[in-house]
Amino acid sequence: MTTAVSNGGPSKLTSYLADETRFAHIDKVLDRRGPWTDERFIGGQETKDFLRTQSKILVIGAGGLGCEILQNLALSGFNDIHVIDMDTIDISNLNRQFLFREADVGKSKALCAAEFVMKRVPGVKVTPYHGKIQDHPQSFYAQFNIVVAGLDSISARRWINATLVQMAQDDEENLKPLIDGGTEGFKGQARVILPTVTSCYECSIDMLTPPTAFPICTIANTPRLPEHCIEWASVLEWPKVFKDKKLDTDDPDHIEWLYRQASARAAQFKIEGVTWALTQGVVKNIIPAIASTNAIIAASCCNEALKIATACAPFLNNYMMYVGNDSVYTYTFEHEKRPECPVCGGESLTADVGRDWTLEKFIDSLIARQDLQITRPSLSTSRGALYWPSPPDVHEATKPNLEKLLLDLLGEEDGITVLDPALPVSLSITVNYV
Repeated sequence: MTTAVSNGGPSKLTSYLADETRFAHIDKVLDRRGPWTDERFIGGQETKDFLRTQSKILVIGAGGLGCEILQNLALSGFNDIHVIDMDTIDISNLNRQFLFREADVGKSKALCAAEFVMKRVPGVKVTPYHGKIQDHPQSFYAQFNIVVAGLDSISARRWINATLVQMAQDDEENLKPLIDGGTEGFKGQARVILPTVTSCYECSIDMLTPPTAFPICTIANTPRLPEHCIEWASVLEWPKVFKDKKLDTDDPDHIEWLYRQASARAAQFKIEGVTWALTQGVVKNIIPAIASTNAIIAASCCNEALKIATACAPFLNNYMMYVGNDSVYTYTFEHEKRPECPVCGGESLTADVGRDWTLEKFIDSLIARQDLQITRPSLSTSRGALYWPSPPDVHEATKPNLEKLLLDLLGEEDGITVLDPALPVSLSITVNYV
């Protein structure tokens, strides 16, 4: 949207936003009952006052999806909005993250987005937080009525989902609806998660496309693609040089180091195409964002937020898919809870294994499971560590177990506890010998 300014005076849009009639169309929905109105709907001034003066909503992410969500919420009547994002603005963001300008490059996304929305929508309070969502305790999330996630990170989604489920399990009064939006090129989804009531994010983890994996022997000995050089730098060289220091794919200094290492290896094998952007894309599994997809998914998420906050219509139950590759196609369905979900399920996970399986074969079977989406699991029993890929001293001590039979290590009765960087919780597995 562009705004014309003439004679140095305020634009028509600015005047409109400052006028109380800006919510006239939304008031028509909130003033009276309609054919699809939720049975909880009260309507009238009480509902409008709750929306505009009492409700508190958190937006996680101020990127392509988050920018759209913030403006939609502000123009829908949410007046107490909080936004959290750990990233800073890059020049490449400006083609779709329209709350930012060239002068903002290098600044915090959360801070700049908050300032822009408050400037354009008078009366709206947007509170920014620059940092990781994991840095905040459960008490921080307990203050909000609704949480809207516009994230590009699977691990962050899994973490906030597990946190909100844990809060609801500890105290049912602490149930915070989570509206999750995600885009992948011309595809996207919006879903409503009521922790402990509906299926959670972890219940649908098997719907995700597993990240591309390259054979270790190829990236170690005979790289042929720029991606092989980048994987070599991140998977083999980083642990060798930095030992216990964890690679942070959101840290520009870490990406820069990987880029330089991958570039040197590519030159050694006469491979072209290693760039800083490709390095970041490979280690973060980034898929290019499409502005129109962001707009559509953000609109769906904000519609659900308005319906939950006001009960003006039944909210989504509970999953909407959008596909815009060849046309405009949407499909809604109810994603059911998974009984063996490690986050919200009530049943323990069982793994069928052969009596001749080694520990290494068992670990490979866990990594191959679509419903777990793990990559570097650490396994323990009540008697101690079975196999830990890190730190180096524990890795060396447990590495010989990989060649041993699982039956010899466990016996008939023992269960296994699994930890993984991708898992938001520890996983208990009961072994069933077949």
